[in-house]
Amino acid sequence: MSSYPPPPGSVGRRFEEAVERIEMELRVAIGYVNDAVIPQVRTESITAMRKVAEKLKELADRMDPPKGPQP
Repeated sequence: MSSYPPPPGSVGRRFEEAVERIEMELRVAIGYVNDAVIPQVRTESITAMRKVAEKLKELADRMDPPKGPQP
């Protein structure tokens, strides 16, 4: 280990490289979320909403008095 300080600018350059790498990784992560996660969540949400709607219809049918002549 050297007792000399690093050359001027080298720390700044490494920081810039780290920021560039982080930005690149964020672009990849955002692309993955947009291309894979959001469509899957949308599909599963639609399926869940249809199941909930079906169950609510069944509940409403049970709560609704029967139509027709009363005994």
